[in-house]
Amino acid sequence: MIDLAILLAFVLWGLASGLRARRQASQGLHEYFLAGRSLPGWQAGTSMAATQFAADTPLLVTGLVATAGVFALWRLWIYGLAFLLFAFLFAAWWRRAGVLTDAELTEVRYSGRGVLPLRVLKAVYYGTVINCVVLAMVLVAAIRIAEVFLPWHQWLPSGIYEPIASTLEAAGVRLGESVTGLEARVASANNLISIALILAFTATYSITGGLRAVVRTDVLQLAIALLGTALYAFYVIDAVGGLNGLGARIAELYGERGAQLMSFGPAPGPGEWLTPFFVLVGMQWLFQMNADGTGYLAQRAMACRSERDARVAGVVFAWLQILLRSLLWLAIALGLLVLYPFDAAQAQAEGFAAARELLFVQGIADLLPPGVRGLMLVGLLAALASTVDTHLNWGASYWSNDLYDGLVCRRILRRAASGRELVRVARLSNVLILVLAMAVMARLGSIQTAWFISLLFGAGMGGVLVLRWLWERVNLQAEVAAMVASLVTAPLLLVFWGTAPGDEWKRLAVMAAVSTGVAVIASLVTAPTQAHTLDAFYRRVRPLGWWGRTARRCGENPGAPLRGLVAPLRRAAGCALSLFTILYGLGKLLFPAPGEGLVAAWVALAVGLALVPLWWRALRS
Repeated sequence: MIDLAILLAFVLWGLASGLRARRQASQGLHEYFLAGRSLPGWQAGTSMAATQFAADTPLLVTGLVATAGVFALWRLWIYGLAFLLFAFLFAAWWRRAGVLTDAELTEVRYSGRGVLPLRVLKAVYYGTVINCVVLAMVLVAAIRIAEVFLPWHQWLPSGIYEPIASTLEAAGVRLGESVTGLEARVASANNLISIALILAFTATYSITGGLRAVVRTDVLQLAIALLGTALYAFYVIDAVGGLNGLGARIAELYGERGAQLMSFGPAPGPGEWLTPFFVLVGMQWLFQMNADGTGYLAQRAMACRSERDARVAGVVFAWLQILLRSLLWLAIALGLLVLYPFDAAQAQAEGFAAARELLFVQGIADLLPPGVRGLMLVGLLAALASTVDTHLNWGASYWSNDLYDGLVCRRILRRAASGRELVRVARLSNVLILVLAMAVMARLGSIQTAWFISLLFGAGMGGVLVLRWLWERVNLQAEVAAMVASLVTAPLLLVFWGTAPGDEWKRLAVMAAVSTGVAVIASLVTAPTQAHTLDAFYRRVRPLGWWGRTARRCGENPGAPLRGLVAPLRRAAGCALSLFTILYGLGKLLFPAPGEGLVAAWVALAVGLALVPLWWRALRS
């Protein structure tokens, strides 16, 4: 009853938040999707972190640590570079651009007949294809959580439950694979009921209140998720005998493999796999679909009340995401290695990653007492809701602003849509996106596999998305070429190399090289963007980098944009070094491997703290 009371209180608060924001959100798209550009930086950054906290990510972390050790988590941590580059460079530019979606930026940045088709294509690609795949990954995690804690076949009367199960069975619909041994019809029916209820709750406040409701609930959701995760970590570490005994227990269970599982650095030895790993870590933070903040990060920056708040949002997001969240999940993932040990044969078995991912959920059921278990379940629901609400709101912005208003109303019907009309379309779009995401979800297995595939498709766009801000020569044809190259190359790579983790570095390297190379060549061999479009963009956004010709036409020093790029890059690099050294230092101090010295950890922590004043001043200006 305690668990149920906590859950009901959270649901009622979320619904009330949507209703409170309904009137303002109904006034128009800028109120609905950008909260009237009124968000303080800390709130926007917390909302970003809540979105990426996600219900699927702790499961992914648990699987990665079991399959490849702590060192593999640098594949997640390296995104801190992208987050901080966004904070100190791109966030202010997004806000100055004055657009509602990144697809709309196409009409501000480029010229030519293809501008509208590219805007529509990006709206479909990001708002539907990519968005629904990410949502599907989150829903896969949701049904794994629900399968353990929501046995509807035991709770509901057969008169209600059986028609649902029979209908799904007759239609041949299977929603996910059971990981607890349930027969297919029962697992599918349970998953459908769970997902329907969870999404009904999330969609209600998201659709009703727009971004204001999303951000308000995100702040509370992150607080609950962090508190629940911290309590979960406490009980896990207590069950293994405390932090001091964790390393010894892992060494006892796994021998030499145990030291590798706990290592923050590469394992000693020949290191044939180091080149592939460093290719992945070195490339994936830049060659990814959110490299410049494209998506909900840009949306939060555009919704901030000032450029300074947009910069603060990016930094708050990075530190919550990379440092605080990671240390809590790391304690749980390492503790679960002890509480649920495995041998070498199990590690090679098919479905091992998915099984280890599920243990994050199983541990909640096995280890937490009533009350705490309810709080953690609410935390997982909050993490799920904060991701779903953002992707619904963000995806709907493409459908209503770019597809309906930009294409249907302005170009086909030749009329201006009212603000309330566009909001109605946005709310309907939320429902359609949910249906598509559930269709994709039914075909996903391991979250790791889905994540690898999403990285591959994203790698095709990252380079050109960054270059369009930094280099005036990037034009419409460059983005089209990169997108086409991505859509053509990714399936070919999957056909020839499959989804095996060992070949992922080859897939990512080829994709990044092909798509970026094609984009650069297209920029150089096709006509540049018209001067008046570049001049207007430069005056509005004030981009830095290789904008010499445009700066000269605007009466400015042609060398100023390139020189101005140094300061924000230096701040981003300093903040990243501070973040990573503090993460390494605290991580090694909290989770030392047996017999490992701690001098390097203390030095790293001291260096990270000493660097803080160097970038902190930039947040105050």
